[in-house]
Amino acid sequence: MNLLFDIGHPGQVHLFRHAIRILKEKGHDVTVTVKEIPSARQLLDAFGIPWLSTGRKFDSVWLKGLSQAAFNYRLWKIVREHDIDIAIGSSITIAHVSLFHRMKSILLDDDDAEAVRLFSLFAHPFADTVVSPAALAHQRTHRRDIVYEGTHELFYLHPQYFKPDPSVPAEAGIDITSPYFILRFVSGKAYHDKGERWLTMEQKLAIVRLLERYGRVYITTERQIDPELQQWQLRISPEKIHHLIFYATMFVGDSQTMTSEAAILGTPALKCNSFAHKLSVPNMLENKYELCYAFHPEESGMMFRKIEELLNTQGIKEIWSARRDRFLSESIDPTSWLVELIENYLGNKPRHRS
Repeated sequence: MNLLFDIGHPGQVHLFRHAIRILKEKGHDVTVTVKEIPSARQLLDAFGIPWLSTGRKFDSVWLKGLSQAAFNYRLWKIVREHDIDIAIGSSITIAHVSLFHRMKSILLDDDDAEAVRLFSLFAHPFADTVVSPAALAHQRTHRRDIVYEGTHELFYLHPQYFKPDPSVPAEAGIDITSPYFILRFVSGKAYHDKGERWLTMEQKLAIVRLLERYGRVYITTERQIDPELQQWQLRISPEKIHHLIFYATMFVGDSQTMTSEAAILGTPALKCNSFAHKLSVPNMLENKYELCYAFHPEESGMMFRKIEELLNTQGIKEIWSARRDRFLSESIDPTSWLVELIENYLGNKPRHRS
C-alpha cells in the first residue's frame, strides 16, 4: 500500500517512527510529511526518516486558521502525486484531504474534546476513523471510533521498542548513580494552550532551589531557554531525552507529554499547570496507576511538599517500577496493533470500538 504519515508536532515523530519502520520493512511505500518545525525535522533526520514539507506553522490562532487551507492544498498535491491509500496522523489536514481524494484517513487523538475544541470540531467529523486510548472511551462513541488499552507515549516507550541506555547520560556528563532531576518547561504556544496557566519564573526557580538540595538539576525547554534558567540548561539531542528521564530520580515541569513519558518510564513525575485533573489520560495515569501527580499553579506549595515527601521515601524508584509494571501488564503494544490495523484497513475496515 501507499501510506502517508503527517507530522504536526515533534512528539508525533516518536509516536509514528516505529510503525513507519515496520511498515517499510513489510514492503509498503511510506511518505512522511511535516510542517516547518525545526525540532520535528531534526528528529526525523536523526532517525533517518525522509520527509516532505507542508509549510510553515504559526503560533497565532488567526494565522493557524488562515494557513490551514495552504496545508490542505500542499498535502493534497502530495497525496495525488504519491497515490496515497491511507493517511495516518494527528492533524486536521489529513481528515480534510481525505474528503477530496479516495485515500482514507486514520486520526490518532488522545485529548479530551473540551481541551481541543477546534480539533474535535474540524477534524473528527471528517476522518474515516479516530483512534484513542481507552481512557477516552466515554467520549469516543461514534461508530468510526476505536479505542485501545494504553497511551500515545506507549507507542515509543513500550519495552518492545525502548531500551534504556546508560551511556546516554554518561555522554551528557550525568552520573546515574547520584540523584538528578529533569525539568521541562513548555512554550504554551499551541492553540489549545491559549488562556491556560503555567509555572511562573518565580515558581520555576523555587523548584530548582528545592531540588538542588537533593541532587543535580537539568532543564529542557521547547524553545529558547529563559536567561534566568540558562545555567541549568540540558544540552542533548532531543531523540536521547527519554534515556535521561528513565534514570532520573524525578521529573518536574508543566509539560503534559513529558510528564506522561516520565510516568510510563517509571520515574516519579509531577506537573503544574491549569490542565491539572482535567484530562482523561493523565488522570488515568495519576488515579489508577499512581505514576504521576498534577497541581494547579496556585497549588505550587502542595507540589513542593509532595516533592519533598517523595524524595524522603525509601526505594522510591523501585515503587514506581512496580507501578509501571502493572500499567504495562494492562496495556497493549500499540505500535504493533496500529500496524495490523493499517494493513487490514482497506479489506476489513473497522466499524466498532474495540
